[in-house]
Amino acid sequence: MEKVVHRSKDRGVGEHGWLSTRYSFSFANWYDPARMGFGALRVINDDTIAPAQGFGTHAHEDMEIITLVMSGTLTHEDSLGNRGSIPAGDVQTMSAGTGVQHSERNDSATEPLTLFQMWILPHTYDAPPRYGQQSFGNDATPGITLLVGPDGTEGALPIYQDAYLSRAVIDELHQLTYRLHDPAHGVYVFVIEGTVNVAEETLGSRDAIGLRDAEEVMLTSVTPATVLIFEVPL
Repeated sequence: MEKVVHRSKDRGVGEHGWLSTRYSFSFANWYDPARMGFGALRVINDDTIAPAQGFGTHAHEDMEIITLVMSGTLTHEDSLGNRGSIPAGDVQTMSAGTGVQHSERNDSATEPLTLFQMWILPHTYDAPPRYGQQSFGNDATPGITLLVGPDGTEGALPIYQDAYLSRAVIDELHQLTYRLHDPAHGVYVFVIEGTVNVAEETLGSRDAIGLRDAEEVMLTSVTPATVLIFEVPL
């Protein structure tokens, strides 16, 4: 098994007044040639958006964009005709394909908005753009919940890639085992909160580990923890 450990303190930093963000991989003005992604996983941005602020209308092409809202409510509007609110616990997917324009805002006058935005490279380029949204709630029941998967994956939002995104909730001093859908894939484990042991590494909040040549991954909690598990082609 090969592994790479990424510590929270080593992430890129973006402080823009209205936006405070941390980059797991090279993005915007932060560039690290050793942090260009993990397989098909290209971006994990940890964003806090100030009240009454947001991203104005901008364009994307040929990227699978996944947003997980942690607190507050995201207001989304795009050129496909979608407009609405995405509350905490919801996951949004947008396959940019041949091109889409969208805006993302925090319409609250008082409360900040926190979210993760994640990008995965597609297996098909120039595909028709599409949009998805599903509520997975903020349920703290222990277990692994599949959030995103390839077309036809039951219960998951679809993307144009043979990749899977799951959320795992682990009680203190318990274990969960994630079994890969394809042993040729890699797994990237990102800790949202808590402390877990993975592949003989102790990971705290916002730490991450990438694993290759593993058919399954065991997560052992030191404290109650919530993590994201990305299974992606390498």
